[in-house]
Amino acid sequence: MEHVAIDLGSRKSQICVRDSAGNILEEKRCDTSELTEYLAKRPRSRVVVETCAEAFRVADAARAHGHEARVVSATLVRTLGIGARRNKTDRRDAQVLSEVSCRIDLPSVHIPSSQARERKTVCGMREALVGARTKVINTVRGWLRGQGKRPRPGSTSTFVDRVRAVFGEEELPIYVERQLRAVEKLTEEIDEADKDVEQQAREDETCRRLMSVPGVGAVTAVRFVAALDQVERFESAHHVESYLGLVPGESSSSERQQRLSITKAGPTKLRWVLVQAAWALRTRCRTPAALPLQLWAHQVEQRRGKRTATVALARKLAGILYAIWRDGTEYQAARGAKMPSNLTDPSS
Repeated sequence: MEHVAIDLGSRKSQICVRDSAGNILEEKRCDTSELTEYLAKRPRSRVVVETCAEAFRVADAARAHGHEARVVSATLVRTLGIGARRNKTDRRDAQVLSEVSCRIDLPSVHIPSSQARERKTVCGMREALVGARTKVINTVRGWLRGQGKRPRPGSTSTFVDRVRAVFGEEELPIYVERQLRAVEKLTEEIDEADKDVEQQAREDETCRRLMSVPGVGAVTAVRFVAALDQVERFESAHHVESYLGLVPGESSSSERQQRLSITKAGPTKLRWVLVQAAWALRTRCRTPAALPLQLWAHQVEQRRGKRTATVALARKLAGILYAIWRDGTEYQAARGAKMPSNLTDPSS
């Protein structure tokens, strides 16, 4: 089998092809847009690329034409010799990848399905809109503090009305009015994006079952399904929790043992929404199904504090979501957490 290593670029990509003995058969530079056509003409090979924006599209094209695709983690390629001794070029990178591929069976990251990538994009675009609105709102809040004004408390959706109510009939400066119009427009777009995510969640049977868990909404369910992609990839709930970076790290050597905070490995956005779901579950849910988990988190809070309890609950939610997906069931409060006999409702 031949080994085709491609150092991908947004416009141009460098290709290095070796035979199974490690001899270079071809080196060339071509447009990244022409890689699909190039791979279609080659005999069955192992195609090796590094993780980047174009990697999964090229991997899909390689698979479609009968090749074996390997997408190598960007953190791994440095240990393989890429960029060693401050000597890094596209040609050298492609040579190193192809040479290593001839010697060892390079591990590949999971290549997500097209549906999983689309779901991540939908959620990512929505979060970009939310982040943009937050930045604009913060500029207005800063201006209000300078004016000695403070709008009444309320939700983000009513922010513009609350700001205008502070000044009544007084005309706002044009630069502030411009910001408020931007907030209104962004809010409209966020509402549309929310509808898209909710529709995707409603149309997916797995997402509907995941949303039976207290505190888990459409965004969390869609993010979770998109990140795991294939539940069969994970052996247990602990494997999922480790993949999401929700387990404690460790720095131990010889007789010294030291436990650290969570590793924060894996998909950052999913870990963030799981923590938000845990916070919503602890503070906002008032259903009987949520009570066992709330009391469990309350026990952890008494020992370790509120922040640790919230992260611990996020880790527990990840395990519950995995089990529901794996078993094809819905949330059952009796299995979510054991009801402590010596505690009452923490909200009372």
